Amino acid sequence: MFIDETTITVKAGDGGNGCYSYQREKYIPKGKPSGGNGGRGGNIIFVSSAQVQTLQDVSYRRSYEADRGTHGSSSNMYGHKGDDVSIRVPIGTIVKDFDTDEIIHDFLEEFEEVVIAQGGRGGRGNQALVTRNNPCPDSAEMGKPGEERKLRLILKVMADVGLVGHPNAGKSTLLASISRAHPKIADYPFTTMHPNLGIVKVGETLSSFVMADIPGIIEGAHEGKGLGIRFLKHIERTRVLAIMVGADEENPEAVAKELVEELRLYSEELAEKPKLFILTKTDTVLEEELVVPDGWHPISAVAQQGTRDLVFKLKWLIDNTKEPEHRSIII
Repeated sequence: MFIDETTITVKAGDGGNGCYSYQREKYIPKGKPSGGNGGRGGNIIFVSSAQVQTLQDVSYRRSYEADRGTHGSSSNMYGHKGDDVSIRVPIGTIVKDFDTDEIIHDFLEEFEEVVIAQGGRGGRGNQALVTRNNPCPDSAEMGKPGEERKLRLILKVMADVGLVGHPNAGKSTLLASISRAHPKIADYPFTTMHPNLGIVKVGETLSSFVMADIPGIIEGAHEGKGLGIRFLKHIERTRVLAIMVGADEENPEAVAKELVEELRLYSEELAEKPKLFILTKTDTVLEEELVVPDGWHPISAVAQQGTRDLVFKLKWLIDNTKEPEHRSIII
């Protein structure tokens, strides 16, 4: 199951209490202070991983709690630190504070490790409280509570090219034909129910790029119609948009204009991304009846016609496009 948004609660461990203790020796009723410090509570740590593709595993547990530190003890024995809790999230995950809507961290690369909730400091034992003016403290400190926060996790896939088109425009077929991705393909609307990612190899070179196929866009998608806003967000991080329209459409240019306008209504920034317009399913139209709009690239993914040149065009466009401002996001 593809889950791209969830809410969880995290609680870092409390610090252990400091110990109130004095050395006891024969003939010395009250020796030096000897109470040890409490251990620090465990942290809640998020780690980004390319091995995780959705927020499904995180969403199974609504609450995460780290261990508290153990208490200090006599003979200046310090308490142990509580064990940390490490949570793996996909690259592209945005962690927000649920109450303030503040972005805590945006995971853009693999192996990023961030402390999301800090464990509480251990309390000091009376030995650590000794001063010149107070050589025999009559108390020890309690441990501090660990941070507790409610979090909203949002996943936006990371890709170089985002495929945009109506349901059944041939997006999944194209992705399957030029990459090793295996999206579901069938002749009915909304075959694609979640984003699919594929790595596209460029000719015989060592170069490649990542392509994302999202569910089809229909009129009103920016308002949530169809699968709407839920998946439009997944192309915000892409460098390039591939606008795909079937050759079986009566007016492909008008369809493309509608698609771009739908993107604009959702986000001006998204609509301004570099675009390549692709006429798909050219094998379904008689050659003498096929009309390719100026500047468009015709393909038939099924017949493997035009797909090789398309890959090179997309790679050129990617290489000549600036890295997107990942933090300019709509949520």
